[in-house]
Formats: sequence, structure tokens, C-alpha cells
Amino acid sequence: MCFSPEGDLVGGVVVTAIGVDACMHLRGKKEYLFIAGLPLVLGLHQIDEAFVWWSLQGHVSPQVGLVTMWIYLLFAFVVLPPLVPLLVLSIEPSRSRKLQMVPFVALGAGVAAVLLATMLHHHPTVHLGAYHLAYSIGLDHGVAVIGAYIIATCGSMLASRISHVVWFGVANLVAVVLLARLSADGFASLWCFYAALASGAIALYLRLSSSRPPGEVVPASQAQADA
Repeated sequence: MCFSPEGDLVGGVVVTAIGVDACMHLRGKKEYLFIAGLPLVLGLHQIDEAFVWWSLQGHVSPQVGLVTMWIYLLFAFVVLPPLVPLLVLSIEPSRSRKLQMVPFVALGAGVAAVLLATMLHHHPTVHLGAYHLAYSIGLDHGVAVIGAYIIATCGSMLASRISHVVWFGVANLVAVVLLARLSADGFASLWCFYAALASGAIALYLRLSSSRPPGEVVPASQAQADA
């Protein structure tokens, strides 16, 4: 089976471990904050979803399933839209670049507010799909809201000056388009799983490949010293 509680659990544990390792080896490089912190929270997010699976399969109580479903959706729909552009803003090297990220943060906050209001009004549900969990929150004008969600998250990464953040944005944008076409009701589950794996892969690559992450802005004095 491609996606399952075991898949969420194993993937979440691996990605979380990569995030912990990356956080322990920051070496004072603020550019690492994004790739170190995001795998950590996305990995925990996937571990949470394993309990949603188990509840639907009857292995844990419905109460546990309800709580973990809400945790999963609140993070995916309310925390992530403003969090991603905020993280990108925090590591941008110049004031002008930081200002360019402000509209993405504002858009993400607006999307989060709409999705939170929708969930509180309609009461989310979840059921087992073929290879994913299908979440429903009763969203009207879903195409417009999800489009704004993608712009806030992937768009902010594509607008970054830091190369590895742009790579992550490209990878997620491609995945968003493919997954949205393959499964509308499984989008939240499948994309978050993919984003966790992609963030972990990028963090692991940068952790192992070089002591200086690609895209790091190096002061001229330090570059001369290194030479």
C-alpha cells in the first residue's frame, strides 16, 4: 500500500529525525533554519495523521481520532499558510526581500482565517480512501481558496533569494499540480505527506553535501579569508 498509517508513521519518524539532526548542526547559519525546522514540524504532522488512520480502522478510540484529525487539519490549513512565508521572510538576507514576502504572509493569514472559519462552521470529517485519507471541511469556492493557499506557500518559496528554498518551492508546486489532478479529496493528506518527505530530503542533502548551504550569502571579507 502506497499510503497507510505505517507509511505515515515511518515517514514521519524519519523526517522528524532529519529535522532534529539538522537543528543540531546549524553552526550559526540562519539559512539552515527553514530546512531544519520545517522537516521537524512536518514529520510530527505525519505522525499525528497515523492516529487518524488507526481511529478509522478501529485500533484507537474515536475520541483520539477526532482530536488528531483536528490537530492535523489545524496545522495543514491554519498554521502552514502563514507559517511558510513567515519562515521564508525570516531567512531572507535583505530588507527589500523581506518586504516582498509581506504580501505572501498576509495572503497566508487570510487563507488561514477563511479555512478556520469554514471548519468551525461545518465541522470537518474524514474517511478512508484507497491510498489516502479523504478530509472534508465543507469549503465553498474551493478552487479560489486553494489557489491562494498555493500562492502563499509555494509562491513565497519561489520568490526567495536562497536557492535551496526555491528548489523546495519548485518541488512542491509540481506536486501540488499533479496531486490536485489525481485526487481532489485526498489533496490535504497526499500533499502534506509529499511536503514532509521533500523537506526531509532537502535537509538531508544539505546536511551531508556541504558545510555551507547553497544560496548562502557570504560577506566579501569572509570570502577573501576563505580564499
